[in-house]
Amino acid sequence: MNRNIVPLLKTLTEAGVGSRRWIADAIKHGRVEVNGELVENFRHPVNRETDYVSVYGTVVDLKPKRAVYIMLNKPAGIITTTSDEIGRRTVLDILPDKYSCLRLYPVGRLDKDSTGLLVLTNDGDLTYRLTHPRFEHEKEYLIQINGRLKPDEKRKLQVGFELEDGRIYPVLVREVPQPPFNYSITMHEGRKRQVRRMLESLGYRVLALKRIRMGGLTLGTLNEGATRELTPAEVRVLLATRPSKNKQK
Repeated sequence: MNRNIVPLLKTLTEAGVGSRRWIADAIKHGRVEVNGELVENFRHPVNRETDYVSVYGTVVDLKPKRAVYIMLNKPAGIITTTSDEIGRRTVLDILPDKYSCLRLYPVGRLDKDSTGLLVLTNDGDLTYRLTHPRFEHEKEYLIQINGRLKPDEKRKLQVGFELEDGRIYPVLVREVPQPPFNYSITMHEGRKRQVRRMLESLGYRVLALKRIRMGGLTLGTLNEGATRELTPAEVRVLLATRPSKNKQK
């Protein structure tokens, strides 16, 4: 079998065009052409040596890029995106210059006021595995709230309840003696501003929020604003996680 002939979705993912989910959406919505022909089949064969592929009208270099995996301890006030229409600083703006020529994308999000562990990569497969609920990667956060949870409120978080965008899955809540933080929350989901919205629904304000773990990857002692590349062993652990048999929907 010719190793240069690869399914379209895999081809674009390995070329570092964007996350697997973003590329799949572009294909599904008719924004990808192979040799000038519109293609909406994820498994359409592409010869990386002879074919040309365009995404949203831009021709893509199909040669696989060196996979890069970076951990960033995101400071507050930084936007978790690749660009911002009103000129705010993004996570790409604070990366070391040596990464500026790479097409790196943040895996998941931390809102502007949150801090902590964020992974950036050009590996669409890892992005998919870390963000899709079916792989059930745990995410652990330290939070500071303006008060102390009552037993029934803690129980409500631990069994799950309804928010405006649907029922949340149970989360693990622990008190922690790590000022200024007073609680740790561990969860599998990652909806927009979910931790803040859960606590706000119980009448509390989240004064500080810091992500310290994603799956088996921990923030450790990495300084705020600093980066480091993941070790091969850390990447293998993240990529080896199998989908849960009890898929979240």
